[in-house]
Amino acid sequence: MDSPLNQELQKIEWGEFKLGDLFDIQNTNSFNADVLVPGNEYDYVTRTSINQGVLEETGFVNLENINPAGTWSLGLLQMDFFYRRKPWYAGQFVRKITPKIKLTEKSVLFFTVLLNKLKKRLLSVLVRDVDHMFLTSVISLPIRNNNIDFSFIDRFIAKLEAERLTELEAYLLVTGFKDYELTDEEQVVLKNYNNVKWIDVTYKSIFNRIVQGRRLKKEDQIPGNIPFVMSGTTNTGVVNFISNPVASFPKNSITVDIFGNVFYRNYDFGAGDDTGVYWNDAKEYSKEQMIFFAASMKRSLLNKFSYGKKLRSSESYDIPMMLPIKNESIDFNYMNILVSAIQKLIIKDVVLYADKRIKATKEVINKE
Repeated sequence: MDSPLNQELQKIEWGEFKLGDLFDIQNTNSFNADVLVPGNEYDYVTRTSINQGVLEETGFVNLENINPAGTWSLGLLQMDFFYRRKPWYAGQFVRKITPKIKLTEKSVLFFTVLLNKLKKRLLSVLVRDVDHMFLTSVISLPIRNNNIDFSFIDRFIAKLEAERLTELEAYLLVTGFKDYELTDEEQVVLKNYNNVKWIDVTYKSIFNRIVQGRRLKKEDQIPGNIPFVMSGTTNTGVVNFISNPVASFPKNSITVDIFGNVFYRNYDFGAGDDTGVYWNDAKEYSKEQMIFFAASMKRSLLNKFSYGKKLRSSESYDIPMMLPIKNESIDFNYMNILVSAIQKLIIKDVVLYADKRIKATKEVINKE
């Protein structure tokens, strides 16, 4: 049965609009990261999909290279659209998408989803043809009196957000994540973080199983309930759910794709040949320790791999990652405590955000 929100979508009138009538797409003046001044006034945006495309934050350099807030960046590597809420600099191969229409805060979310639905189409053409493909693409929008119905979009996004936040609140209650108070031990670990000693440790010294996934073409994938992981960051690399009898990888493992994207997996899954899987079946690492490894691996691989230089798991054995030590041994207990503390800090922000947004969205809905 359709949800009330889906039923509402089916009742409204829709119209087709060419993107070229709604947006401009322009090249950006690229800037090398090594000449940027550290700071937090501007974002330095690259073609990566990681961290909303932001490679690092920068200070002022020069006005000629600043792109305004209220635009989208389009990275020409994986064709991800990210809305930029503050002025930004661009690396190479990044387009700027500027709206010709006045958008509300919630309609920005609506259009961001619609723009990212163009990814498959944009990836199918050469980079030189991306602008033309974008401008000539057609999208469907809710209309009233032949005009875009922004009032409906605002109400719809508010209801959708309230629905998801209510689900989040229920999940936090069931899992106990609403308890975000730090223990004395966690507070000490956070306070003394800068005093920790570190050591470089190779991947092969931590994982006794480092295996590349197997190729499975999209047309050969049979629908099922096994998460199938390939390269990319969208949905943490899960591209489909299959039932094929492919090699199954265990939960409590880590995936690293050919671009160096790293994710911890707490479920059984399958993986394509563009993804390596890392685990240890002789030593039982805790979930917190595996999350720590994943974070350290991500840092060790950052900006080192791309289409021109792909990473294979067999080439990663001797790549070093930094781990904490105590008495000249890896401090696994420290990893447990630090990750637990960080999770609580993040959950605290999520809980407070959810409470605030639920109140705000209810106010929008009640105006209907």
